[in-house]
Amino acid sequence: MTRASTRNRPKHLDLVKIRLPVPGVVSILHRISGAGLFLMLPFLLYLLQLSLQAPDTYVVFRSVFANPLVKLLLIGLLWAFLHHFCAGIRYLVLDMHIGTELASARSSSYAVLGVSLVMTVLLGAWLW
Repeated sequence: MTRASTRNRPKHLDLVKIRLPVPGVVSILHRISGAGLFLMLPFLLYLLQLSLQAPDTYVVFRSVFANPLVKLLLIGLLWAFLHHFCAGIRYLVLDMHIGTELASARSSSYAVLGVSLVMTVLLGAWLW
């Protein structure tokens, strides 16, 4: 490497000030939502077991589900599922080389964020 090319390199990267493009944000949220769904799978299976096992355990399920923190957690998991689903469809379409231009990639990223949030609000209000 020449000495001139090493002088132009940044010496300090402030990761808080770097603006990630919207497709990058959607990609990171896709990974985070997938990991969150995977890690919360035992809790969801536990709730399913409580709801289906016997009438007594269904009463326990209703009492657990009545807790506002559990409801908030389940709304978060609902968003994670819907975002992961919508972003997954976006990535499948991108794998078919549809919408790979910059403008359409940005608009599809905004669409994923918007659709997942709107569906979360609608389904969350309906389920609450």
